[in-house]
Amino acid sequence: MSPDRRTAVAAGALFLLTEVAAVAGAVLYRPLLGAGDGSLPRGADTRALLGALCEVVLVLAVAGTGAALFPVLRRHGEGLALGYAFGRLLESAVIALGIVSVLALVTLRRDAGAAGGAGGADAALVAVHDWTFLLGPNIALGLNTVLLAYLAHRARLVPRSIAVLGLIGGPLICASAVAVMFGAYAQLSVAGSVAALPVFAWELGLAGRLIVKGFGPGRGAVRVGA
Repeated sequence: MSPDRRTAVAAGALFLLTEVAAVAGAVLYRPLLGAGDGSLPRGADTRALLGALCEVVLVLAVAGTGAALFPVLRRHGEGLALGYAFGRLLESAVIALGIVSVLALVTLRRDAGAAGGAGGADAALVAVHDWTFLLGPNIALGLNTVLLAYLAHRARLVPRSIAVLGLIGGPLICASAVAVMFGAYAQLSVAGSVAALPVFAWELGLAGRLIVKGFGPGRGAVRVGA
Protein backbone atom coordinates (compact mmCIF):
# COMPACT_ATOMS: atom_id res chain seq x y z
CA MET A 1 0.00 0.00 0.00
CA SER A 2 1.44 3.37 -1.05
CA PRO A 3 1.89 6.23 1.47
CA ASP A 4 -0.93 8.21 -0.19
CA ARG A 5 -3.24 5.22 0.03
CA ARG A 6 -2.48 4.80 3.73
CA THR A 7 -3.09 8.52 4.23
CA ALA A 8 -6.44 8.28 2.45
CA VAL A 9 -7.58 5.34 4.59
CA ALA A 10 -6.46 7.05 7.80
CA ALA A 11 -8.17 10.34 6.89
CA GLY A 12 -11.36 8.55 5.86
CA ALA A 13 -11.46 6.61 9.12
CA LEU A 14 -10.93 9.83 11.09
CA PHE A 15 -13.82 11.53 9.26
CA LEU A 16 -16.09 8.60 10.12
CA LEU A 17 -14.92 8.78 13.72
CA THR A 18 -15.79 12.49 13.92
CA GLU A 19 -19.37 11.75 12.87
CA VAL A 20 -19.84 8.89 15.35
CA ALA A 21 -18.23 10.77 18.26
CA ALA A 22 -20.17 13.99 17.58
CA VAL A 23 -23.55 12.25 17.44
CA ALA A 24 -22.80 10.11 20.52
CA GLY A 25 -21.68 13.14 22.52
CA ALA A 26 -24.77 15.17 21.62
CA VAL A 27 -27.11 12.31 22.57
CA LEU A 28 -25.35 11.62 25.87
CA TYR A 29 -25.27 15.30 26.89
CA ARG A 30 -28.95 15.96 26.25
CA PRO A 31 -30.41 14.94 29.68
CA LEU A 32 -27.91 17.17 31.49
CA LEU A 33 -28.19 20.20 29.23
CA GLY A 34 -31.97 19.93 29.01
CA ALA A 35 -32.51 20.13 32.77
CA GLY A 36 -33.34 23.82 32.86
CA ASP A 37 -34.34 23.78 36.53
CA GLY A 38 -30.78 23.01 37.62
CA SER A 39 -31.63 19.46 38.69
CA LEU A 40 -29.48 16.46 37.83
CA PRO A 41 -31.67 13.69 36.36
CA ARG A 42 -30.79 10.17 37.47
CA GLY A 43 -27.81 8.90 35.51
CA ALA A 44 -27.34 12.21 33.65
CA ASP A 45 -23.93 12.84 35.22
CA THR A 46 -22.61 9.45 34.11
CA ARG A 47 -24.00 9.96 30.61
CA ALA A 48 -22.45 13.42 30.45
CA LEU A 49 -19.05 12.04 31.44
CA LEU A 50 -19.34 9.41 28.72
CA GLY A 51 -20.35 12.19 26.33
CA ALA A 52 -17.25 14.14 27.35
CA LEU A 53 -15.09 11.12 26.54
CA CYS A 54 -16.77 10.89 23.14
CA GLU A 55 -16.00 14.52 22.49
CA VAL A 56 -12.38 14.08 23.55
CA VAL A 57 -12.23 11.47 20.79
CA LEU A 58 -13.93 14.02 18.52
CA VAL A 59 -11.30 16.65 19.32
CA LEU A 60 -8.48 14.24 18.47
CA ALA A 61 -10.19 13.05 15.29
CA VAL A 62 -10.92 16.59 14.04
CA ALA A 63 -7.31 17.66 14.61
CA GLY A 64 -6.16 14.37 13.11
CA THR A 65 -7.91 14.97 9.79
CA GLY A 66 -6.00 18.21 9.30
CA ALA A 67 -2.68 16.58 10.18
CA ALA A 68 -3.33 13.46 8.07
CA LEU A 69 -4.36 15.37 4.95
CA PHE A 70 -1.66 18.05 5.12
CA PRO A 71 1.11 16.10 3.28
CA VAL A 72 -1.22 15.48 0.33
CA LEU A 73 -2.92 18.89 0.29
CA ARG A 74 0.34 20.86 0.46
CA ARG A 75 1.29 19.60 -3.02
CA HIS A 76 -1.69 21.51 -4.39
CA GLY A 77 -1.35 24.68 -2.35
CA GLU A 78 0.75 24.89 0.80
CA GLY A 79 -0.93 28.03 2.11
CA LEU A 80 -4.42 26.57 1.83
CA ALA A 81 -3.22 23.26 3.26
CA LEU A 82 -1.81 25.08 6.29
CA GLY A 83 -5.04 27.03 6.59
CA TYR A 84 -7.04 23.81 6.69
CA ALA A 85 -4.74 22.17 9.25
CA PHE A 86 -4.85 25.20 11.56
CA GLY A 87 -8.59 25.60 10.97
CA ARG A 88 -9.17 22.06 12.21
CA LEU A 89 -7.00 22.78 15.26
CA LEU A 90 -9.11 25.85 16.00
CA GLU A 91 -12.29 23.81 15.62
CA SER A 92 -10.87 21.23 18.06
CA ALA A 93 -9.97 23.94 20.58
CA VAL A 94 -13.51 25.37 20.55
CA ILE A 95 -15.00 21.89 21.03
CA ALA A 96 -12.59 21.29 23.94
CA LEU A 97 -13.85 24.45 25.62
CA GLY A 98 -17.38 23.07 25.35
CA ILE A 99 -16.24 19.83 27.01
CA VAL A 100 -14.82 21.77 29.95
CA SER A 101 -18.09 23.66 30.39
CA VAL A 102 -20.05 20.39 30.50
CA LEU A 103 -17.67 18.85 33.05
CA ALA A 104 -17.93 22.00 35.18
CA LEU A 105 -21.72 21.78 34.90
CA VAL A 106 -21.69 18.19 36.17
CA THR A 107 -19.62 19.23 39.19
CA LEU A 108 -21.81 22.25 39.90
CA ARG A 109 -25.07 20.30 39.76
CA ARG A 110 -23.68 17.51 41.92
CA ASP A 111 -22.68 20.08 44.54
CA ALA A 112 -25.96 21.95 44.14
CA GLY A 113 -27.90 18.73 44.73
CA ALA A 114 -26.17 18.35 48.07
CA ALA A 115 -26.36 22.03 49.01
CA GLY A 116 -29.88 22.69 47.73
CA GLY A 117 -29.46 24.95 44.71
CA ALA A 118 -27.11 25.83 41.87
CA GLY A 119 -28.01 29.46 41.34
CA GLY A 120 -27.49 30.90 37.88
CA ALA A 121 -24.00 29.49 37.23
CA ASP A 122 -25.40 26.31 35.67
CA ALA A 123 -27.34 28.33 33.09
CA ALA A 124 -24.14 30.20 32.22
CA LEU A 125 -22.27 26.94 31.66
CA VAL A 126 -25.04 25.60 29.44
CA ALA A 127 -24.84 28.84 27.45
CA VAL A 128 -21.05 28.44 27.09
CA HIS A 129 -21.57 24.92 25.73
CA ASP A 130 -24.26 26.10 23.32
CA TRP A 131 -22.04 28.89 21.98
CA THR A 132 -19.05 26.61 21.54
CA PHE A 133 -21.29 24.16 19.71
CA LEU A 134 -22.39 26.98 17.42
CA LEU A 135 -18.90 28.35 16.78
CA GLY A 136 -17.06 25.03 16.52
CA PRO A 137 -19.10 22.28 14.83
CA ASN A 138 -21.03 24.88 12.82
CA ILE A 139 -19.11 28.01 11.79
CA ALA A 140 -15.55 26.65 12.03
CA LEU A 141 -16.66 23.35 10.50
CA GLY A 142 -18.37 25.19 7.64
CA LEU A 143 -15.28 27.26 6.83
CA ASN A 144 -13.01 24.22 7.01
CA THR A 145 -15.40 22.28 4.77
CA VAL A 146 -15.30 24.98 2.09
CA LEU A 147 -11.51 25.11 2.23
CA LEU A 148 -11.05 21.35 1.91
CA ALA A 149 -13.75 20.95 -0.73
CA TYR A 150 -12.20 23.75 -2.81
CA LEU A 151 -8.73 22.20 -2.60
CA ALA A 152 -10.04 18.71 -3.35
CA HIS A 153 -12.05 19.98 -6.33
CA ARG A 154 -9.24 22.10 -7.75
CA ALA A 155 -6.71 19.28 -7.42
CA ARG A 156 -9.20 16.58 -8.53
CA LEU A 157 -8.55 14.54 -5.39
CA VAL A 158 -12.20 13.44 -5.16
CA PRO A 159 -15.06 13.23 -7.67
CA ARG A 160 -16.72 16.54 -8.47
CA SER A 161 -20.05 15.46 -6.94
CA ILE A 162 -18.44 14.97 -3.52
CA ALA A 163 -16.55 18.27 -3.70
CA VAL A 164 -19.72 20.13 -4.69
CA LEU A 165 -21.49 18.75 -1.60
CA GLY A 166 -18.81 20.37 0.53
CA LEU A 167 -18.91 23.64 -1.40
CA ILE A 168 -22.67 23.82 -0.83
CA GLY A 169 -22.77 22.42 2.69
CA GLY A 170 -20.04 24.62 4.16
CA PRO A 171 -21.66 28.00 3.43
CA LEU A 172 -25.10 26.58 4.28
CA ILE A 173 -24.14 25.47 7.79
CA CYS A 174 -22.38 28.81 8.37
CA ALA A 175 -25.49 30.69 7.27
CA SER A 176 -27.62 28.51 9.53
CA ALA A 177 -25.32 29.27 12.48
CA VAL A 178 -25.69 33.00 11.83
CA ALA A 179 -29.48 32.57 11.69
CA VAL A 180 -29.40 30.79 15.06
CA MET A 181 -27.16 33.53 16.45
CA PHE A 182 -29.77 36.16 15.59
CA GLY A 183 -32.69 34.09 16.90
CA ALA A 184 -34.28 32.96 13.64
CA TYR A 185 -34.69 29.43 15.00
CA ALA A 186 -33.30 27.18 17.70
CA GLN A 187 -29.94 25.52 17.38
CA LEU A 188 -31.45 22.05 17.71
CA SER A 189 -34.40 22.34 15.32
CA VAL A 190 -35.70 20.97 12.04
CA ALA A 191 -34.26 23.92 10.12
CA GLY A 192 -30.87 23.53 11.78
CA SER A 193 -30.81 19.80 11.09
CA VAL A 194 -31.73 20.29 7.42
CA ALA A 195 -28.97 22.89 7.03
CA ALA A 196 -26.44 20.43 8.46
CA LEU A 197 -27.39 17.54 6.16
CA PRO A 198 -25.15 18.51 3.18
CA VAL A 199 -22.06 18.72 5.41
CA PHE A 200 -22.97 15.41 7.00
CA ALA A 201 -23.35 13.86 3.53
CA TRP A 202 -20.07 15.48 2.41
CA GLU A 203 -18.08 13.98 5.28
CA LEU A 204 -19.63 10.54 4.86
CA GLY A 205 -19.12 10.63 1.09
CA LEU A 206 -15.55 11.85 1.47
CA ALA A 207 -14.77 9.22 4.09
CA GLY A 208 -16.21 6.43 1.95
CA ARG A 209 -14.31 7.58 -1.13
CA LEU A 210 -10.99 7.85 0.71
CA ILE A 211 -11.32 4.46 2.38
CA VAL A 212 -12.54 2.55 -0.67
CA LYS A 213 -10.66 4.20 -3.55
CA GLY A 214 -8.23 6.71 -2.10
CA PHE A 215 -7.35 10.02 -3.71
CA GLY A 216 -8.03 10.81 -7.35
CA PRO A 217 -5.17 11.21 -9.83
CA GLY A 218 -4.73 14.84 -8.84
CA ARG A 219 -3.64 17.80 -10.92
CA GLY A 220 -0.60 20.00 -10.61
CA ALA A 221 0.98 17.97 -7.81
CA VAL A 222 4.65 18.41 -7.06
CA ARG A 223 6.08 14.91 -6.96
CA VAL A 224 8.91 14.01 -4.61
CA GLY A 225 12.17 13.62 -6.47
CA ALA A 226 10.83 15.27 -9.64
